[in-house]
Amino acid sequence: MSWFQKLKAGLQRSSNRLVDGINRALGRKRIDAATLAELEDALIEADLGPAVAHRLCEKLRARKLDGAEGDAVRRALADEISLILAPVARPFVPAPANRPHVVLVVGVNGSGKTTTIGKFANQLAAQGKRVMIAAGDTFRAAAIEQLRIWGERANVPVIIGAEHSDPAALAFTALERAKAGNVDVLLIDTAGRLHNKADLMAELQKIVRVIRKLDETAPHDTLLVLDATIGQNALQQVETFMSLVAVNGLVVTKLDGTARGGVVVAIAEKFALRVVAIGVGEGIDDLSAFTPDDFARGLLDLDAQP
Repeated sequence: MSWFQKLKAGLQRSSNRLVDGINRALGRKRIDAATLAELEDALIEADLGPAVAHRLCEKLRARKLDGAEGDAVRRALADEISLILAPVARPFVPAPANRPHVVLVVGVNGSGKTTTIGKFANQLAAQGKRVMIAAGDTFRAAAIEQLRIWGERANVPVIIGAEHSDPAALAFTALERAKAGNVDVLLIDTAGRLHNKADLMAELQKIVRVIRKLDETAPHDTLLVLDATIGQNALQQVETFMSLVAVNGLVVTKLDGTARGGVVVAIAEKFALRVVAIGVGEGIDDLSAFTPDDFARGLLDLDAQP
């Protein structure tokens, strides 16, 4: 399958709901003023959220699509969604001036955070970058083992501490070694235990404080990994992690057919955080840069642009 085919398959649940909703709103009629309210409901049900749904319907009204049929409406919606997403689509590019470029990766347990780190490490290593991973979620033996395996697959070193050891001390050691080894990118995994927000905040802030003893500009990126299957709950996760640490980018995972991908548009509209990459499965090549037009057309069950 091409990347677009994988993405479209991953958005199938969302696109089915959205296209069905559009078809219900239009019925056998052509679009008119009375159907816009039903279209707005369909967009909300597809997890785009009330603000985005209202904005899109206003755009449809401005386009004077009275009399247009379903395919034309879907194409118009895809164009408008792509415009919403375009400003936030900025891939991860390590800065040559930062050596190493330190990336703090955050997210709740189960979001795909550890797998995302492994895939990033593999991609960067394939580009000829010298990469190191710090297994900073020291409270989950499974996460440590998973990163060790990914490190072997990508042929990159993984810094591992004792179980339940201090994550900040591990991050400090990893940064020391990365500097000594002239590493290009250091990826630091972190815990994701949101049931005790105060402890997690203290832990993440301590990691930042400690690594800044070695590099006052670090971390150069703080990426939040979000599970696309949780729908509108993703908005709350973004708000929570932004209150804990200075998040400046998103990776959206698990666009695997069960996802509620419309929420990506809602997040872009509300937070304007850059979307670094999206993941469509567990495979080593199932993580790629975010392309707004492909995402919008997949969401509306349209073919890729020629």
